[in-house]
Amino acid sequence: MAVGVEQRLAGVAPTRSARRRWPGAHSLAPYLLVSPAVVYMVALLGYPFFLALYFSLSNASVEQNVATFVGLRNYANIVGDAQFQKALLNSFIFTFGSGVVKGVLGTALAFLLLRHFPARRVIRGFLMLPWTLPIALSVLAFKFGMFDPQFSVVNWVGLHLGLIHSPAPNWLGDPTYAMIAVMTVNVWRGFSFTAIIVLAGLTSIPPEIIDAAKVDGANWERRWHAIIVPMIAPILFVGLTFDVVFTFTDLSVVYLLTNGGPINATEILPTLAFRVGIVGGDLARGSAIALFMLPLLVLMVVLMLRMLRRRDF
Repeated sequence: MAVGVEQRLAGVAPTRSARRRWPGAHSLAPYLLVSPAVVYMVALLGYPFFLALYFSLSNASVEQNVATFVGLRNYANIVGDAQFQKALLNSFIFTFGSGVVKGVLGTALAFLLLRHFPARRVIRGFLMLPWTLPIALSVLAFKFGMFDPQFSVVNWVGLHLGLIHSPAPNWLGDPTYAMIAVMTVNVWRGFSFTAIIVLAGLTSIPPEIIDAAKVDGANWERRWHAIIVPMIAPILFVGLTFDVVFTFTDLSVVYLLTNGGPINATEILPTLAFRVGIVGGDLARGSAIALFMLPLLVLMVVLMLRMLRRRDF
């Protein structure tokens, strides 16, 4: 009897070890389901990133078939370049200036859409039109309709209402007005996204909490700082992170509206990298400018996530 048990155990043991060595279909299923997304990300993000990294560490250009390794020389050259410093400063002004305006307008619009009024669902649907319209179509409409030096709708309305005086401002020809123009277009495209993010957070707050605060005598400002913001902080921080990344890397608005002009007044890092690397053919320098944005964005994202984590504790 004991011999039979030993034989059966001896026969079962290899089968169990084999099962441990060779995973079944059920254990491979998650990897198979995730593999298309991994391949897509590697092909779309990984290959261009490492290619740009290789270019930035070499003297690659469209004039040379073979590039040689030069180390961090390209990064050292762009850091000392006055044009790069100007583009870096403009990038921060463009990102945080338009971000503040989008935050204020988006929050106000979210509170308006939270109220009950006729056709509220239809208006909420139309709210996403600036975000979903093609960027080129939106920017060209502003360029030839709103900011044209001769046929500007903004100047015509301002002159007839007495808000501005002749001569009307040249929105795309003056350095100060040009920065205001590109920020205006970016705000018009992005504040609806901010409104949707804030509206999603507001609708997640139980109405009983707000009603209890009103009964206790808390005004709107007190309710916003003490109740609403702490409860929707995760949603706000995630939305702010996306907005900062999208705005800091926004090439289309500035390139189509001003192309970095006048006199590099609206030049930002994405447009400078495009002009130097693609238009100018200096792949090494253009890649270094483009990759310089990566540590800046990583630092901003890490700071935002740390602030959010501190609020949770």
